[in-house]
Amino acid sequence: MEGKLNGKVAIVTGASGGIGKCIVRELLSEGCTVVGFNYVQDIEPTGYTEYIVDITNREQVQKSVKEVVDRFGRIDILINNAGITKDNLVYRMSYEDWDSVIATNLTGAFNMVKTCIREIVKAEGVIINLSSIVGLEGNIGQANYSASKAGLVGLTKSLAKEFGRKNVRVNAIAPGFIETPMTEKLSEEMKKATVERIALRRFGKPEEVAKLVKYLVVDGTYITGQVIIIDGGLGV
Repeated sequence: MEGKLNGKVAIVTGASGGIGKCIVRELLSEGCTVVGFNYVQDIEPTGYTEYIVDITNREQVQKSVKEVVDRFGRIDILINNAGITKDNLVYRMSYEDWDSVIATNLTGAFNMVKTCIREIVKAEGVIINLSSIVGLEGNIGQANYSASKAGLVGLTKSLAKEFGRKNVRVNAIAPGFIETPMTEKLSEEMKKATVERIALRRFGKPEEVAKLVKYLVVDGTYITGQVIIIDGGLGV
């Protein structure tokens, strides 16, 4: 397929998730070769290569990234999209729930960057980290998730400064409430109350986040070190 990303290779973590699938489709639509790193096997969307990788396991990450480079010859784009939630108030939150969320959402992203960065520098490529609006504002019952997503903001800005001279662009996207399996868990009462706080009076669609990812990869050639909020005007 002809497109602006012909000949480019992207790794998308959490490619089987609601937003992840849409990111894969958007990159494929531009002719990109897409490799999904998923925790469990998934059959959709078709047209991309899937690896089963626990991104908290550095040896697995290193092995899988090497296989990608051996197979496709390069890595141009890294989308750190994988994330989990284990919500609870702090006095009820277990140490295990804190550790697992930080390990997946923040350390997992670092593991991917650390392992891919030489190839991305060689390609003068792009890194996008999926943060969250709660990483900027916090949220009751999400101390672990908020901290992990805030950490991604710091990681993004540091990487942008460190590798900008190598012509590598690094940005973060901070979605608000998006229609995904994660938000489906919310009660109807909570959904209604949340929608009333959003200027556009609806949750966002995964496709809308994915199109922003594609813009930053393809056209945002003078954007780096930024956190782009996509929340429909939550709380404005």
